[in-house]
Amino acid sequence: MTHDLKTGGDRGYLRIATEEAFATREQIDCYLRMVRDGTADKGMQSLWGFYATSPSERAMMIIDRLLDLGDRRIADMDSTGIDVAILSLTSPGVQPLLDADEAKAMVVRANDHLAEAVAQHPTRYVGMTSIAPQDPNWSAGEITRGAGLGFKGVMVNSHTQGEYLDDPKYDPIFRALAETGQPLYIHPSTPPDAMIGPMLEAGLDGAIFGFGVETGMHLLRLITIGIFDRYPDLQIVVGHMGEALPYWLYRLDYMHQAGVRSQRYERMKPLKKTIAEYMRSNVCVTTSGMAWAPAIRFAQEVLGEDRVLYAMDYPYEYVADEVRTHDLLEVPDATKKKLMQTNAERVFKL
Repeated sequence: MTHDLKTGGDRGYLRIATEEAFATREQIDCYLRMVRDGTADKGMQSLWGFYATSPSERAMMIIDRLLDLGDRRIADMDSTGIDVAILSLTSPGVQPLLDADEAKAMVVRANDHLAEAVAQHPTRYVGMTSIAPQDPNWSAGEITRGAGLGFKGVMVNSHTQGEYLDDPKYDPIFRALAETGQPLYIHPSTPPDAMIGPMLEAGLDGAIFGFGVETGMHLLRLITIGIFDRYPDLQIVVGHMGEALPYWLYRLDYMHQAGVRSQRYERMKPLKKTIAEYMRSNVCVTTSGMAWAPAIRFAQEVLGEDRVLYAMDYPYEYVADEVRTHDLLEVPDATKKKLMQTNAERVFKL
């Protein structure tokens, strides 16, 4: 241990953690039901079949902390020097539910529950609206309602039953984001059945690999379909150091431009900017689960220091020394304050 972790800005900045999860008991019970009755996809069976039923210390600790929006969570924040947590309903939210009405009712209750917790701890918690993309028009209304509740962003857990937000039917969601001026956070989910097979058999379907691959693909689908040409002010946030995309930018640009010139793919049309330029103007990445100094500094270099935000990924990763890794980054103090505090304040309009 190199230094104590305290709240209050003793190191010259507050620590705002931007990808912190909670759950409701209703949500967990629904996942268990879907695993039991066979309506869960393979990814949900793998992920929540474990977390919601395993007697292992890690699984029980995560469930207990997910369900707590009170004293225990605040104590955990205090003990690791986290001043503010930006909270969202844990993945995969209500997106796997086959009954859209059930999904909508459940997510309304979850958003209301979060709003109550934020009201009880207004200096420590910030909320993000969760939606049910199964009904895009309804979700647009819930985004507006969430903004009225004081929420500062919108969370989506990547695909919805194998469908992605680049489908035109989801445009009402983007219109609502534009009208409320809020960022969209794309959080990982386990890959859909059409993608998961080789990962699942190797144990690579979750956070170790499958999450990042699937979510990075989702963001690429949106960029290459021209989402930022239609909504030039839209900001999208992804975690885990950009789901690998910052490190592939050179090749992504080269091959995308080659694909456009070849006219090989019907949906791959010319864009106003390169993929790298969109990443530098419309995408932010967070450090959730990636407390690794070389990766953080690289992302700051290629995306810009205004594009990288701190996150812990609580409770899935709750490691005090990972906070210290950020505190000890060999970057200028002004850059570190952007990473830990002011970038989040700008992106989420805190």
